Amino acid sequence: MVVVLMVAEKPSLARSLAEILSKKQCRRRKSDCSACDVYEFEGIFPPGGGGVRVTFKMTSVCGHVMSLDFQPQYNKWEQIDPVDLFDAETMKKESMPNLRIPHFLRNEGKGVDYLVLWLDCDKEGENICFEVMEEVEPVMRHQRIPSTQAVYRARFSSITESAILKAFGALGLPDWNESRSVDARMELDLRIGCAFTRFQTMTFQTKYAGLNSSVISYGPCQTPTLGFCVQRHDEILQFKSEKYWKLAAKISRGGRGGPVVSLDWGREGLFDKEVTLLFLARVQDCREAVVVGVAEKPRSKAPPIALHTVELLRAASSKLHIGPKLAMDYAERLYTEGYISYPRTETTKYPKDFDFRSILSSLSGHPEFGEHASSILRTSIKPPSGGVDVGDHPPITPMRSASRDQLRDSEWKIYDFVARHFLATLMPECKYKLTEVEISIGSEVFHWSGTTPTSPGFTAVYPWQEVHGMETSVEWNKDQHWNVDQMKLSEHETTPPGYLTESELITLMEKHRIGTDASIPVHIENICSRNYVHVDSERRLVPTKLGVVLVHGYQKIDPQLVQPTMRSAVEEQLNLIAKGKADFDSVLQHTLNIFRAKFEFFRSHIEELDELFEASFSSVAETGRPLSRCGKCQRYLKFIAARPQRMYCAHCNQTYSLPQGGSIKLYKEIKCPLDDFELLVFSSPTKSYLVCPYCYNQPPFKGVAKGMGCNQCPHQSCPHAMPQGRVDQCSECERGTLVLEPYIKTGGPAPKWKISCNGPKCRVMYEGFAGSSDVHSSKERCEGCGSSLLTADLSRVSVENSGGSKVTGCWECDDVISNLVVPATPDYKRGTGRRGRKRGRGRGVIKKF
Repeated sequence: MVVVLMVAEKPSLARSLAEILSKKQCRRRKSDCSACDVYEFEGIFPPGGGGVRVTFKMTSVCGHVMSLDFQPQYNKWEQIDPVDLFDAETMKKESMPNLRIPHFLRNEGKGVDYLVLWLDCDKEGENICFEVMEEVEPVMRHQRIPSTQAVYRARFSSITESAILKAFGALGLPDWNESRSVDARMELDLRIGCAFTRFQTMTFQTKYAGLNSSVISYGPCQTPTLGFCVQRHDEILQFKSEKYWKLAAKISRGGRGGPVVSLDWGREGLFDKEVTLLFLARVQDCREAVVVGVAEKPRSKAPPIALHTVELLRAASSKLHIGPKLAMDYAERLYTEGYISYPRTETTKYPKDFDFRSILSSLSGHPEFGEHASSILRTSIKPPSGGVDVGDHPPITPMRSASRDQLRDSEWKIYDFVARHFLATLMPECKYKLTEVEISIGSEVFHWSGTTPTSPGFTAVYPWQEVHGMETSVEWNKDQHWNVDQMKLSEHETTPPGYLTESELITLMEKHRIGTDASIPVHIENICSRNYVHVDSERRLVPTKLGVVLVHGYQKIDPQLVQPTMRSAVEEQLNLIAKGKADFDSVLQHTLNIFRAKFEFFRSHIEELDELFEASFSSVAETGRPLSRCGKCQRYLKFIAARPQRMYCAHCNQTYSLPQGGSIKLYKEIKCPLDDFELLVFSSPTKSYLVCPYCYNQPPFKGVAKGMGCNQCPHQSCPHAMPQGRVDQCSECERGTLVLEPYIKTGGPAPKWKISCNGPKCRVMYEGFAGSSDVHSSKERCEGCGSSLLTADLSRVSVENSGGSKVTGCWECDDVISNLVVPATPDYKRGTGRRGRKRGRGRGVIKKF
């Protein structure tokens, strides 16, 4: 039978697509990739007339299959001149070596007849299409293909049955030009970012303490983003406050209990106090105010236009208090689960054939806004006339109903906003009455204004733009007389602008074309995670001392490095590549030549930036304490606790980065067998592992990324490396490996042991075996689940039915060992997997044995 392999971008999306295309008749099987299941079913291909019966295999990748990096010889920072990176040889390497996605794709693609690509429909998705094709096409069974076309591309904007079936019936081809534009952006960002970052980090990390960032990075998008924040910071510092004065009046009517109204002076405010006092003297003795004019004007607010990515990110920050990066993560999760349409779009105009009624019908029974959906269905649907169709994806809309109980709190907030925004676009405008009153007190004119809602319109479902009425009901008529209760001089002061909010920064980035709708939240997250800015309680971005110093240094040496014009010009060229109007190699080389010249100029004038660092930070030589020995000179390395915490060898003049966010201690003076550096213990509330300072900075094995702890090291004989401690695959992040390590908990009984995921961002950790003198992992595997067997010395531990002082078994399947698992947090919910558990379910859950 003919076999069709179909590949989605994420495992959850593959499951949803398989259920739709098979009408929930698919068979699920495990694959040799722990993160990606395969769903099999039978059907007709190509769909429509003329198709034949085939076997479908639906599976997925986990984002990009490959990433771009320099050849290994260029990753030794101290040995490579950063300027050489502009011409250095690059290579493609696996994005997630632990998952072995390329091997998995070749296995599943071997002998198939057709390949259908269901990757996300944006430029990144097109790029992943070609990454998948590169692995699958060489192993396909081309001789059995009846037509010349073997590879198809499905394009869709939502995970609903109608949208998926429509995409399946209109398969096309992947877009090579869009993929190449992504390749160009990746190479430019790699070469430019690494050259500047390495030079800055090596220059300043060895000289100054308290920089509070593991690397001093530069990014073609990141740095202009930071520039906006520092520019506002400078405006605030340079602002000179001035005092001004106004007349403040309060009037009343109707005696005690009657309305009291505060008035605004018609002259606004004066910067000369003496002149203001003269005006006060003219009206201070007046006891009567007369209404000289009343104007009631009908006003309205138009409903919002259709929702696109940038507006969703702005609203998430300003209205929902969710950061841009998290907001995009939640939106993508809602999309893959079929609750909303594709969240990456620049279009703000509904297409002519948009099916409003099906979405409204699905929302009509919703307990919170179903009444509004039903009301719209009963009328003639009139989509907003504004907006722009840029030809990428339809606006972001809900695709099916969801309740609060079905979603996590933050996911619900995003879904609720998307649904309400969609309904608001189809509802009538909000109408209200603006009342403006002119009042005379002596020779001076005062004003009062207030609003009265007359028809809520779309604000009934969209409360963020609700028009509030006057606090007190006052009837105003011309020639009315009021009593003057108070007339005084009020002192005021001009105030500087506030720090940029995330919402304002997103607007500036969109205006100046810094990044794409999908990458904007990543750039904001980068300047936060690298401690160039911090986000306050009102989601304002306040630059740190390091962020300010960097931007001011760029402005002194080469202002274009921090100005948005450079990146926007590059984005224009990348868009031309995507449209097939510019040559890939020409754009790449031209841009690299410009930045190479800028880098060399920057390096030759680095003393101007160094002067700013010297004035702002203390030197490394003045800080730190001896902790462990250097493997090169055998002298003591200094541990610098001030962020970023790191080790410094004064004799070698070399700095070694360390993991951040936890404590660092010496581990028994045991040395790494590869480089003779003494091992350290890194401990945090959710992570704990051994680390060699040299291996952490200079990975000794090909394919291992910088920042390797001993729990990631593939060394085959070191007792502290991953092969000797492997327990199981992590089921939470689906990428990392659970590794057994000795674990010393401060203040607790020793020894203790722990099993944690070695994934860099995964927080899954189990701890236990308190009192056991020895626990180790063996190379034997459990026949039931495939995890490594553990041997524990329980001679000092009271365990029922242990059968002796030493017990060997599976931590998941063995009755003795697995029954020692006790949740450490009361809100932990057991899963429904084997033996009633799903390991690692729940972020940051810590279990005790």
